[in-house]
Amino acid sequence: MSSTRKLWIALAILLVSSFAVLLWSGSEIFRAAPPVPERVVTEQGDVIYTKDDIQRGRQVWQSIGGMQLGSIWGHGGYVAPDWSADWLHREAVGVLDLWARADGGAATYAQLPGEERAQLQGRLQEMMRANTYDPSTQTVTLSRDRALAISNVAAHYESLFGNDPATAELREAYAMKNDTIPDADHRRALTAFFWWTAWAAATERPLAEGETLAPEQAGVQPHRVTYTNNWPSEPLIGNRPPPSMWVWSAFSVLFLILGIAVLGWHHAVTHGRGEEEHTIPARDPFAALRITPSMRATAKYFWLVLALFLTQILLGAITAHYQVEGQEAYGFALSDVLPYSITRTWHTQLAVLWIAVAWLGTGLYIAPALSGHEPKFQRFGVNFLFISLIVIVVGSFAGQWFAVMQKMGLENNFWFGHQGWEYADMGRFWQWYLFIGLLLWLTLVGRSLWPILRGDRGADGKASESRHIVALLFLSTVCIGLFFASALMWGEHTHISEVEYWRWWLVHLWVEGFFEVFATAVMALIFTRLGLLKTSTATIAVLFATIVFMAGGVLGTLHHLYFVGTPTSVVALGASFSALEVVPLAYIGFEAYHTYKLGKATPWMVRYKWPIMFFLSVSFWNLIGAGLFGFLINPPLSLYFMQGLNLTPLHGHTALFGVYGMLGIALVLFCMRGLRGQMVWNTGALKLSFWALNIGLALMAALTLLPLGTMQLLAAIEHGYAYARSAEFMQQPIVDLLVWMRVPGDTIFSVGAVALAWFVLRLWIAPRRAEVGDAVVETRDH
Repeated sequence: MSSTRKLWIALAILLVSSFAVLLWSGSEIFRAAPPVPERVVTEQGDVIYTKDDIQRGRQVWQSIGGMQLGSIWGHGGYVAPDWSADWLHREAVGVLDLWARADGGAATYAQLPGEERAQLQGRLQEMMRANTYDPSTQTVTLSRDRALAISNVAAHYESLFGNDPATAELREAYAMKNDTIPDADHRRALTAFFWWTAWAAATERPLAEGETLAPEQAGVQPHRVTYTNNWPSEPLIGNRPPPSMWVWSAFSVLFLILGIAVLGWHHAVTHGRGEEEHTIPARDPFAALRITPSMRATAKYFWLVLALFLTQILLGAITAHYQVEGQEAYGFALSDVLPYSITRTWHTQLAVLWIAVAWLGTGLYIAPALSGHEPKFQRFGVNFLFISLIVIVVGSFAGQWFAVMQKMGLENNFWFGHQGWEYADMGRFWQWYLFIGLLLWLTLVGRSLWPILRGDRGADGKASESRHIVALLFLSTVCIGLFFASALMWGEHTHISEVEYWRWWLVHLWVEGFFEVFATAVMALIFTRLGLLKTSTATIAVLFATIVFMAGGVLGTLHHLYFVGTPTSVVALGASFSALEVVPLAYIGFEAYHTYKLGKATPWMVRYKWPIMFFLSVSFWNLIGAGLFGFLINPPLSLYFMQGLNLTPLHGHTALFGVYGMLGIALVLFCMRGLRGQMVWNTGALKLSFWALNIGLALMAALTLLPLGTMQLLAAIEHGYAYARSAEFMQQPIVDLLVWMRVPGDTIFSVGAVALAWFVLRLWIAPRRAEVGDAVVETRDH
């Protein structure tokens, strides 16, 4: 059996077993999820909330932007509080203040002597952590004191989400527009949903038999955890990291070290084995590439990429500015027209959309380039898909604006408005439209690649040799098309724990998983078709790299789900396999050096200098953004304190743009080399773009996100999570200074994006044809 066949079998076994375990983990999460009660009543029988109130409140929350305005269970925006943690803290303080006035003769709990505070805090923990949910009646029963505190906290939120002058200062601090929810009944329903998320975070879940490995000790109360594994950190009710978080965080470090050692041993054993002399072509094989009509039609995809990229940067600047002025932009009441939750929604969605369009365009360009086959009506399909993408972007964004401005109505919001789930915000109708569009893309790429997949030889005779890499490319294309269906797995009233499970299938597996495989295969095909790599060697390397990446990548999805009603067994899996995701990044230097050598392999490779440079930056940010900053927050104990702090977007920005964005730009430039390669490339603009984008991203991370996130982390450990996300903390002068320190990095980054757009624009509006011959069609970079 050949090495290639063995690797295919190993990949198949890995994927089948990994997804089987991932599906089992989902069933465990659904089983352990916090129940939504039919009624919440006092001990005297008075109804506080009903299930309809909670469900209606979630619809209201989603319609105003959901996770884009504050967060729930740590997932969402960073300017407004985490509403679960904020409600929990306010309710706890409210109960303690009631008791202080009734029993201690003090106006507030904080004014009591230390001994009395400790006594009341112990009493509070017993009350708040007790699970009074009755499965037979599906009822939660609460004390009168707690009901009174809930009423007071609800009044605060009804004031905050309305237009009450008493909470105007908080609205500005939270970047909320006035009358975020103009309807009083909707504001009342919203408080029911917020209360339920806080109740789940404070209430100990029933312990399933065998769920804990710790032996019981006589006379000692077993340490139980809440439905959210004691998240968030809240000292008043005894929410602190459970023992399992400490244990599996330590094991995740051990697994990381073991994985690095094993992969290092493999590299030492196999490096250089069986390498044969490989002759590099004297001329660029792609220089004489025949550009088919459908390939030429992909140019508009790359124009759209740049338009979406520039728009995303503008929206990012507006979103960041809201953290300083709250409701205005230099005196203009911007939140009345373009609220924070909308600018952040569009900013985060465009980050995925422009990168995805870059890769979709690359797939449509590279497939006919590899096979030399132009199927019938291929150009029509490319053009139709392009129009569909524009309709999806414009339509979904318009629906989100109408939803957040409360002009759509809850009955239409789920299908056409704002779903409120970060990175899955668009209405269900638009998700179905995008899914169908991805199936069309899959079909267009597949039919172009079909001659290679069935073993036909291309014009250069190399198609069949690269059949295995093309098969992997097509497999990733299939997965990109089909796995977007995970966004269609939840309904309007599906339990939030189940929604989160499927949402991370979309965000982690679709974006971070199969697009990664697609990119790996595309890069290998580019280098083999350029004649820089021997096809058989590249095939084995790509299959092995895919196995290594997917070994941790599939089950690594679970590290996003530690605090959504997840049992300990699933936490253990997430901690273990998310550590393995970082293992291949420890050797990213080998890949970077290999790419650098390929860029210097022959004089004509200067034509591809800047795509190669962007490939090199992918390696750098893979190590920094995905590796260092990723593992910083991945272990359960780390994420317990860091989730939803600015250390999360530190990883998000440096990994999403640093890796996938830079890779998207590299692929765009490679395709541009084919589409406009006969034109002189004035690469001074590309040089400026490359360095400005990388330096700007580094400054953004180093001057703002890292120091601010570290400050929040210390506050969360010392005082609890609610304080680290509070207006009291976030409105400090030092925080304002750190936010303003984003300006240099953001400005430099924007210059890089404009330079890239200018370079591409000039290739069409002011082209200068190169001299015929073998001369390098570039001008100097200096």
